[in-house]
Amino acid sequence: MTPEIVFSWQLPTWGLLTVAVAAIGVLLLLIIKFKLHAFLALIIVSFFTAVATGISPGQIVGQMTTGFGNTLATVALLVGLGAMLGRLIETSGGAQVLTDRLVARFGEKRAPLALSVASLLMGFPIFFDAGLVVMLPIIFAVGRRIGGSLLRYAFPAAVAFSVMHIYVPPHPGPVTATGIIGADLGLVLLFGLIIAIPTWYITGYLYGTWLGKRYDVPIPAILSGGQAKDDAADEFRSNPGFGTTVFLLALPLVLILMNTGLNALAGAGIVSLENGTVQVLRMLGETPIALTITVIAAILLLGWKPKKRGNLIETITDSALGPVCSLILITGAGGMFGYILRTSGIGTAIADSLNQLGLPVIIAGFIIAAIVRVAQGSATVALTTAAALVAAVVAADTSLNQVELAAIVLALAAGSVFAGHVNDSGFWLISRFFGMSTTLTLRTWTVGQALVGVVGFVFAFAIYLVGSAF
Repeated sequence: MTPEIVFSWQLPTWGLLTVAVAAIGVLLLLIIKFKLHAFLALIIVSFFTAVATGISPGQIVGQMTTGFGNTLATVALLVGLGAMLGRLIETSGGAQVLTDRLVARFGEKRAPLALSVASLLMGFPIFFDAGLVVMLPIIFAVGRRIGGSLLRYAFPAAVAFSVMHIYVPPHPGPVTATGIIGADLGLVLLFGLIIAIPTWYITGYLYGTWLGKRYDVPIPAILSGGQAKDDAADEFRSNPGFGTTVFLLALPLVLILMNTGLNALAGAGIVSLENGTVQVLRMLGETPIALTITVIAAILLLGWKPKKRGNLIETITDSALGPVCSLILITGAGGMFGYILRTSGIGTAIADSLNQLGLPVIIAGFIIAAIVRVAQGSATVALTTAAALVAAVVAADTSLNQVELAAIVLALAAGSVFAGHVNDSGFWLISRFFGMSTTLTLRTWTVGQALVGVVGFVFAFAIYLVGSAF
């Protein structure tokens, strides 16, 4: 059981907000101006933020390591296994085989669109970071084949995963908010798709295409294992069939979808989570287990089946881990910083103050979620905080129909994704996987996420107005 946080002093809302702004400003200054490594800068700023907000000295280190560990608990396994899978598929020639087929089918001009459509489909059951990790080797291979900026290919695909994750059940954010607000899950799913797809097209595909022309970002070597592994990579190459590559990419999707489907069936009362078979099937569909199974399948099909020697397979899988170690540590430190901001009460204090403004519930909810998101980094915390605060207002207004309630949920979701930046672990995942500087990630990904929030809110508000007319 987590011990209650003890504060040496309590800052008012304006003081907490001042600390948050100063912490983010100092962090950017250390990284951009003084070129301090992001991992070290995040640790330093997290510590002084904890001190400034009054967290007891005896609890500061514990809170920092808790935030770091909570993030790594999901990110480290996912990134490590995803990097292994990507390295196996890329080195064997599977990525090239799939790329050739993709380009031949859709043409070079429409390859980014094809990658994005695949990402939208995969993003329905798979979380943002898991789906992106699985797709990256194909995105990189297409980029190398056709040429041009990485952003042309990777940005639309990343936004595709983002919009599905934030707007569409069965992802946990919209499902949780739906329960808190008392909306109909089926309508949230339907309207979520209506919002997610055009939002992706505007903010992901059109804006991403423009970014690809403006910023020339080279294809990174983070999944390639480095130049020292070239000889092993050449020996491992076997050019597997198109079907084999598709199977390996689809396997984690199917397993995770099984988990998601069983959870949905359990929520509808069709199956019982107490059933032993259901528990085993759900376990197999948990993201770390699904990716582990897929990596083992890749070793069997791409290594053992072509009769590659055992130490060569070990070399290939090991070569995937070195390049992503820095990414994992920086992402964990980003999670630490966001956790300290949340623990200090910054998000709750801001949300409580904004809740007193008397704005229409759908607008107030969006603003609360957006500001909490910017202040402390977590989209899930921003969404659930905003939902909890507006739930009482929603419950008191008996005139709201189910269309309006679903629109309110999606407006909250739009606010919760707004302008992800340096206090969000996902920001560092994008920055390091794409090989972009902190400044460039702010100019591209942060602005893109702000657009995802604003455009999504416009669509949600339009649905709300239509619902109000009936």
